[in-house]
Amino acid sequence: MRSKTFGGFAEAVADIPDGSVIGIGGFAAPGTPYNLLQALLAQGAKNLVCVANTTGGAHQPRMPDIAMLVENGQVRKVIASFTASTRPTDVIPFTKYYEAGEVEAELVPQGTMAERLRAAGAGIPAFYTPTAVGTELAEGRETRVFNGREMLLEYAIPLDYAFIRAHRADASGNLQFRLTQRNFCPLMAMAAKTCIVEVEEDILPVGSMDPDNVHTAGIFVQRLVKIPAAPDGIWPVRRQERAK
Repeated sequence: MRSKTFGGFAEAVADIPDGSVIGIGGFAAPGTPYNLLQALLAQGAKNLVCVANTTGGAHQPRMPDIAMLVENGQVRKVIASFTASTRPTDVIPFTKYYEAGEVEAELVPQGTMAERLRAAGAGIPAFYTPTAVGTELAEGRETRVFNGREMLLEYAIPLDYAFIRAHRADASGNLQFRLTQRNFCPLMAMAAKTCIVEVEEDILPVGSMDPDNVHTAGIFVQRLVKIPAAPDGIWPVRRQERAK
């Protein structure tokens, strides 16, 4: 069997073509695949569709994020739950590009985003949900009434690639997550044709992980990269360890 372990991030993203749909997991650190995002910035693929919880960029010091890909002219569309900051005092770099018409944006409620990804992984093309009925997000879209309640039709979001981060992995791709890594990463792994994982700890031999600690099975994972120690790796250790 071909090894799933790659020697570096550049190698892991080298073949991503223009026009790809890429899911970017996590919910801020430590769940965000910063190293893979940085590698994609350097790789330069364009006309991308990025799927994520947020475009990032609100916090300083700034880490690699979708907005950096937008600034670099690599993104055509973003599908996200937050395309602007929840606080007026925060400035999101993505906003000026969207308002200038240089990039498209599709706003999706978080729960709907999760279900659209899960549906893609389960082979379900579409589903109905009451979320967003009666709002601007439902204007001009199909609805039906079930048991007296109006529901909005939502389509699955299949991904060409998923960029995710895991705490631990074995060589076959079985993953263990921690903290915010479990928000979107497991769903994106299922929804993607090719799942690329940056791994915090050493990649273990097959059979080394307790099956009870496996959160995503290796069948959903195609590529693994061990995060190197700082300064080469971004966010290589836990926050509490960095503070020592």
